[in-house]
Amino acid sequence: MKVLVTGGTGYIGSHTVLSLQEAGHDVVVIDNLVNSGEESVRRVAELSGRTPEFHNVDLVDEAALEDVFAAADFDAVIHFAGLKAVAESVREPLKYYYNNLVGTLNLIRAMDRHDVRSLVFSSSATVYGEHNPVPYVEKMEIGANNPYGRTKEQIEDILSDLGGADQRWRIALLRYFNPVGAHPSGRIGEDPQGIPNNLVPFIAQVAVGRREKLMVFGGDYNTPDGTCLRDYIHVVDLAEGHVAALNHVAEPAGIFRWNLGSGQGSSVLEVIRSFEKAAGQPIPYEVTARRPGDLPAFWADATSALADLGWATTKTLDQMCEDHWRWQKNNPNGYGT
Repeated sequence: MKVLVTGGTGYIGSHTVLSLQEAGHDVVVIDNLVNSGEESVRRVAELSGRTPEFHNVDLVDEAALEDVFAAADFDAVIHFAGLKAVAESVREPLKYYYNNLVGTLNLIRAMDRHDVRSLVFSSSATVYGEHNPVPYVEKMEIGANNPYGRTKEQIEDILSDLGGADQRWRIALLRYFNPVGAHPSGRIGEDPQGIPNNLVPFIAQVAVGRREKLMVFGGDYNTPDGTCLRDYIHVVDLAEGHVAALNHVAEPAGIFRWNLGSGQGSSVLEVIRSFEKAAGQPIPYEVTARRPGDLPAFWADATSALADLGWATTKTLDQMCEDHWRWQKNNPNGYGT
């Protein structure tokens, strides 16, 4: 298939582009490079032996997006592009609603004009909000509790309404949990801009000497060791999940929702210990007060993805940390090395 990947230079996007090319698909990438760089495209080409076509395009630029669709005959779209920092979304909600919602509306309008109606959307476990018990199951009523999560929820609503109104659409909504790790080559990985928002890239930057220590927010939760539990998934497993979803929506019409996760939680301290083992050095950390809005624990029920897609995670937490450390060690300043 000829597949358009929006946000394809980012962390998850670049790994998915590589998996798509390894599966034999023809990939076109668009990205505005706000939170990433074109170096990831060059490294994907190095690993796959094929250079994906790249366009520096912002989805809110409807004319530029139309040019991309007019120049190619796409079979499907995988949609990653969007702003993604929870804390920033709380500070600047209008920025998030404009970018994520308008960009998506422009994309699906362009798809409709060009008769492209197979779509895999990068949603998030944040749509489940604070009210649902764990593990999270796709049939639960969703209700995100921050602007970033609400943009994902609202896009899911838009796509669900679209699919209900027009039976030609085939749409997969992928709710995934905590992606970590990197390609085992160490050539592509996570390169957060500024201070990392997530646990493992912060640990990696401490291990490589870019940061002094890790702050662990809360050590008194009702969990086995007092720290938060999260469902971590290797980014390569996650990329393969997108390829499996793409294959599924190639034929049957409808709206499909799948959790992509491991189905189990790992605590902050467990992740630290695993990364210390991978890096062969201690990770200095300090336990401090809880962070507002953090849930004690959440993880996926991923049985639907296994039943429908034949997909399940294959890599352990230790493998995730080993691959993430290899990437960070080989690229201490990310793609800017």
